[in-house]
Amino acid sequence: MSQTNLNVVSVRYMIDDVDAAVAFYTKHLGFTQEMNASPAFASVVHGNLRLLLSGAKSSGRQPLPDGTKPAPGGWNRILLEVSDIDAEAARLRAAGVKFRRDDVVSGPGGSQIWVVDPSGNLVELFQPK
Repeated sequence: MSQTNLNVVSVRYMIDDVDAAVAFYTKHLGFTQEMNASPAFASVVHGNLRLLLSGAKSSGRQPLPDGTKPAPGGWNRILLEVSDIDAEAARLRAAGVKFRRDDVVSGPGGSQIWVVDPSGNLVELFQPK
């Protein structure tokens, strides 16, 4: 397999509205738009992460031979490390961003909270100990 850029990791999210997804990731989570072929597809980047946003008209959303359709949502998620999770959660709440659960959860490795993009995909904000 040929790889053009080993320093960038790409993750594909199924989304319902390309423009709403681009606005969410760029406005609230610090991504920059790389490409926009709305309404089918867009890509946004954050450091070494490229998020591929596949709308209903994209090749990434074509049904499988058995009729199964790729759809947004689920429990898999990207993780963005933050230095002050309480401040980030407060900032996003004030901006009207939705959360999967409202409270910060702490464990042995750190603290986390999950925000939900406009299509129902999760993004975990994580503050290491």
